[in-house]
Amino acid sequence: MAEPGDPDLFKDQPAPRPEADPDAEVGFCSPSSLAAQPRAPEPGPEPEPELQPAPDSRPDESVPVEDPLNAPLVTPVVPPAAAPAWTAPPRRERVDDLPEPEGMMGLYTVYALILFAIPTFGVSAVIGLLAVMMRDVPSHAVAASHHVFQVRTLWTAAVVAVLGVILIVVNAGVFVLFLLLLWVLMRGAWGSWMLKSRRAIPNPRSWWI
Repeated sequence: MAEPGDPDLFKDQPAPRPEADPDAEVGFCSPSSLAAQPRAPEPGPEPEPELQPAPDSRPDESVPVEDPLNAPLVTPVVPPAAAPAWTAPPRRERVDDLPEPEGMMGLYTVYALILFAIPTFGVSAVIGLLAVMMRDVPSHAVAASHHVFQVRTLWTAAVVAVLGVILIVVNAGVFVLFLLLLWVLMRGAWGSWMLKSRRAIPNPRSWWI
């Protein structure tokens, strides 16, 4: 039989527990906090969203991709321009179709006398000057231009020839006569060629051709 003070007296009796544990309110380690308590069930894992496969960004190998550096050169087709309509060149009027100037034979004769002035020492030039002075001025424009050209050539040659003879005394006449020779031959040949072409002298009163 157990006696008072025996430690085994309350061995089989559970220790009284207060209805409310004051230590549990302040967070101390109390017997009630250490007692096993049922745990609330943990929430299950949320369902993962279904992942859609990302679109394939790689080029489709079945479709050929043109490389701009290796692309063949294509020459643009330019439509041919319309060829201009062919036009015939202007028909040059033949010399035979031109009207014959008035007194053409007399004009040829005077040009021949001018060209023969050198071998005849001016005698034919004097005859030619008399011939043109006794003739009237032709009414035809081409013949009139040649008539004025011949008169100016012969009168100028006569005056310069007299001056050249006078200047022989001072050894300058030979040079003047030589220049007169070239000038008369040039004007006589050019005038006869223009007359043969049945063309008028552009400026018959000039000192040149």
